[in-house]
Amino acid sequence: MVEWCLPQDIDLEGVEFKSMASGSHKIQSDFIYFRKGLCFGLACFANMPVESELERGARMKSVGILSPSYTLLYRYMHFLENQVRHQLEMPGHYSHLEAFYDDKKGVFPAGTLVSQQPIHWLPSIHNYMYPEMKITHPAGCMSQFIKFFGEQILTLWKFALLRKRILIFSPPPVGVVCYRVYCCCCLANVSLPGIGGTVPESKPFFYVNVADIEMLETEVSYVACTTEKIFEEKQDLYDVYVDNQNVKTHHEHLQPLLKINSADKEKYQRLNDQRQMLMYSQEVDGDCSSCEEDLFILFFMEQNNRIFQTLMEVSASQDKTLTADHARGMGLDPQA
Repeated sequence: MVEWCLPQDIDLEGVEFKSMASGSHKIQSDFIYFRKGLCFGLACFANMPVESELERGARMKSVGILSPSYTLLYRYMHFLENQVRHQLEMPGHYSHLEAFYDDKKGVFPAGTLVSQQPIHWLPSIHNYMYPEMKITHPAGCMSQFIKFFGEQILTLWKFALLRKRILIFSPPPVGVVCYRVYCCCCLANVSLPGIGGTVPESKPFFYVNVADIEMLETEVSYVACTTEKIFEEKQDLYDVYVDNQNVKTHHEHLQPLLKINSADKEKYQRLNDQRQMLMYSQEVDGDCSSCEEDLFILFFMEQNNRIFQTLMEVSASQDKTLTADHARGMGLDPQA
């Protein structure tokens, strides 16, 4: 249930399920990014044993905030982590949350939520129902993402670039998996002038659960994560299912994209070479201005820009024929 929130007239239906991942009762703490309407939320979850039959031996709460943008939410992670501990130890004391809200509140763009104010809420939940969650910063995670998936990131890159519905499954904790959602969207960035309007933005939905099924049924493109295994059986909700490092699709026409081809291997090698050069220059010259995160994001953005640039040139030509040379120029394998 939602125990407390500001402002009080806000539509928070379902937010208690978004801010506590299914299965969280098995872990001590977590953080979760999620979407609510057109807004994004970050919640920190904590689980404390208590000697109380009424609470079934455990007290679990999440403290979270909603904002029109997810990129700055990480700034408040520390505050939320402290506050959820405070709420577990001293339930019902909301003065710190009220002061935070008064200090930070802004105005939501019209139509993002029912109310025109940003919100603070505090769900509290019983051990036997739903598990735990917590949330952190999307930056600083690209290198872990690439180490985790290895060459498979080229498979994810293709699906992200095609704006497929990508669902990542993992048991709790879900915080690090929310980062994978963010990284997956970063693989599909395009920065060509004049193409922004024609290429829909990659949509990070972050954590979703069964309460989101109705909403997901209407989406044509998204990247999300879940802790609920039942989603694997609901194949009409996703195009690509990622379980740990295993990337799969039930669509026959997409299955050839799962194979790592020669162009993918060459790209992955080039990415690793650039990374090694960056680390060497940081070590030798003490140059810490260029960051590994930026290198990865720019690497894929340049690939994507080259593809779209070539496609635009071919579409503007007389015969509109895409040749093997064009494919190679885009960094793609003409056969694959």
